[in-house]
Amino acid sequence: MMKINYDSTFEVKVPKDPFQRIIGQDEAVEIAKIIPIQRRHLLLVGPPGTGKSMIAKAIASVMPKPKYEISILDNPQNSEKPIVEIRTKEQIENEEKNKKKYGQVVSPYDVPAFVAERLGFRCKRCGSFSDYNEKICPICSAEKFFPGPFERAAEQSGRPMVATTRRSFNGKSEIIIYERNEEGEIVMLTQEELKKAEDARKTKRNIIVPLDRSTFVQATGATETELLGDIRHDPYGGHQQIGTPTYLRVLPGAVHLAHEGVLFIDELSTLGEVQRHLLTAMQEKVFTIVGHNPMSSGAAVRVEKVPCDFIFVGATNINDLKYIIPPFRSRIRGEGYEVLINAWMEDNQKNVEKIIQFIAQEIEKDGKIPHADKGAIEEIIKEARRIAKSIDNVDALTLRLRNLAGVIKLAGDLAKKEESELIERKHILAAVKIGRPIEEQLKEKYGNLWKSGLADYGVENTSKSGSEVA
Repeated sequence: MMKINYDSTFEVKVPKDPFQRIIGQDEAVEIAKIIPIQRRHLLLVGPPGTGKSMIAKAIASVMPKPKYEISILDNPQNSEKPIVEIRTKEQIENEEKNKKKYGQVVSPYDVPAFVAERLGFRCKRCGSFSDYNEKICPICSAEKFFPGPFERAAEQSGRPMVATTRRSFNGKSEIIIYERNEEGEIVMLTQEELKKAEDARKTKRNIIVPLDRSTFVQATGATETELLGDIRHDPYGGHQQIGTPTYLRVLPGAVHLAHEGVLFIDELSTLGEVQRHLLTAMQEKVFTIVGHNPMSSGAAVRVEKVPCDFIFVGATNINDLKYIIPPFRSRIRGEGYEVLINAWMEDNQKNVEKIIQFIAQEIEKDGKIPHADKGAIEEIIKEARRIAKSIDNVDALTLRLRNLAGVIKLAGDLAKKEESELIERKHILAAVKIGRPIEEQLKEKYGNLWKSGLADYGVENTSKSGSEVA
């Protein structure tokens, strides 16, 4: 009889290290710790709900923050061949500084009165100054300035400005532009400075992979376009006036979003022939984005050599290994590892402690259910033994933990409904009964699947728990 040293899961200390939160997969965890350091690929093979996605997320959690942003720029010479630009954080910051360095910030009190009025700082009626956001003068309650067509157009463009002239040192007149910037300051520029500022601002950019992004990208169930990228269709064919420019229609795929991070694909075998494209992306570390619909306006567009240097973590069931193409498995074995995931672990005190940790983790992660008392813990451990015996025919503790997680959440909801401070044994027993697979419920109600009519839909008469079979 195993000893439970807790009165409730509230007393259990849940580790912060994501690798320590993975239950019963010690060998896989040791290999997973190598992956981000050596930048290897990983294929996890085992039944559903045994922690494969947790391993992938743990790898991603220790990856360094991305260093590069990927943008698509307009190509004035050939709009169907947009330009890829890669920028570091320092380059981005320097470019932003360059946009703001032109001109001189001046006070509303130091500019001509009509300039301060047109930029919204001075009341035309009483001459008092106030914030440009205040359209009504706080002193005389008059409308500070009624804009004409030029001023309204400038306001709508987001860059209100006023032009005037001044006498230069050589006695000639020069045009001076006063502009209100995004911070609400007045900037004074010469014509030459305005041109440089315009040049700095006019770069047409579409940031498809931002600098501030997650290092974990899951592409489970993704279509070819979601995985590899696409060119969005424009019904106006990119018309200069009413269409969407080509560079703005470029959509990154999961392979690009995972650049410098981890790309996780569960049920890898379902990708079919798309595996070959994924293999190319892994090998070349760049992948061209093209339009996949031959009838789309983006069919002729190609964006060459978009970076996709990622760590690949894939997952599949044992029975589906045959559907993974040999070159793909060869690439993983040549530059990484294939790991068999455990479906159960020995029934001993050490592993019972791990199941208790898992219960506490699930309750903490859910955040909406109470902790479990000692009786509930004992009942969950019994359920872990029952699942191991039922599915894998071993006297052990199951590692099909998604099944246990469902029982814990359902029991927690029942406890919450009763306004119970803790999940109790009765809640677990009720959750196990309610949460049985539909096949078992039908057998109990009708005696067998044939009477229920479910067999007509190809459901086998099995005592095992539905999708639990690997």
